[in-house]
Amino acid sequence: MKKQFKSVLAVALVAALTSPAMAADKIAFVVKSLGNGFFDAANQGAQEAAKELKNIEVIYTGPAKATAEGQIEIVNALIAQKVSAIVISANDPDALAPSLKRAMERGIKVISFDSGVRKDGRMMQLNPSSNPLIGEKLVKMTQQAIGSTGEVAILSATAQATNQNIWIDEAKKVLAQPAYKGLKLVSVVYGDDQTDKSYREAQGLFKSYPNLKAIIAPTTVGVAAAAKAEQDEKKVGAIFVTGLGLPSEMAGHVKSGAVKSFAIWNPIDLGYSSIYAVSQFISGKVTGKPGEKVSLGRVGTVTLDANGEAAMSEPFTYDATNVEKFAKFF
Repeated sequence: MKKQFKSVLAVALVAALTSPAMAADKIAFVVKSLGNGFFDAANQGAQEAAKELKNIEVIYTGPAKATAEGQIEIVNALIAQKVSAIVISANDPDALAPSLKRAMERGIKVISFDSGVRKDGRMMQLNPSSNPLIGEKLVKMTQQAIGSTGEVAILSATAQATNQNIWIDEAKKVLAQPAYKGLKLVSVVYGDDQTDKSYREAQGLFKSYPNLKAIIAPTTVGVAAAAKAEQDEKKVGAIFVTGLGLPSEMAGHVKSGAVKSFAIWNPIDLGYSSIYAVSQFISGKVTGKPGEKVSLGRVGTVTLDANGEAAMSEPFTYDATNVEKFAKFF
């Protein structure tokens, strides 16, 4: 009986010691702001990855408004909660770095996706596409909409948004090429990824630049707001809007003629890939060294460059021929 009791006790002790390790890894999926359709779709993919990987719980969170201060407050709370990992789309690459660095010092794995964090504040940055390809796509769609000449303006998210600024710089490089010399960039404005402010900024562009032919908005909030402003101000046919948008939010604007085409990667796949990537940092399969291959599950495999970054694929173009089909999904 004593042997049997000791055996049972040993099993119970092992179970008690191992149960914390058996608990699900909590991954915080921190977005720029809640209520944004792009990030809601990304969260759908994140939850899909969690189910597929098993033993993972994804906590979807973000500030009410797209501010660095709001994200920092959330990150500090997550550090106190001792989550296993933080996956974040940053509102400011520099302001968030100290808090995320502190998280890593406490053993929390940190990767950024979509809008990156400064290199010392994360272990990996997953870009949804190649930055040069995005810049080129934005300019090409503009030229296809308005022709080879005309004034264009850019309506961005926040002035500090990493991805937006990179894409704008890439678009400017393309605009400087001889093939696009007839397109004149007259202004860059910021709607802070808020619908109302983006709408007002678009209206301001209409008034400030009476010869404006196009607004390029590399943000899902901004492109939808600008297209609505275009319709409300009776500018359809005179001005066109293009940029990065969600099919579900842009289908009506394509139908109205306000938008000829727009582009976006699949946010569901982006969220899925981000969770899949960080799970390998948690397991120790990947450490963030240049040249390491990171599996993105069903999406494929990417290789980290010297800056710890990797890109998924080029943006897909949506127009009247396909937008209704994709609007059913995201």
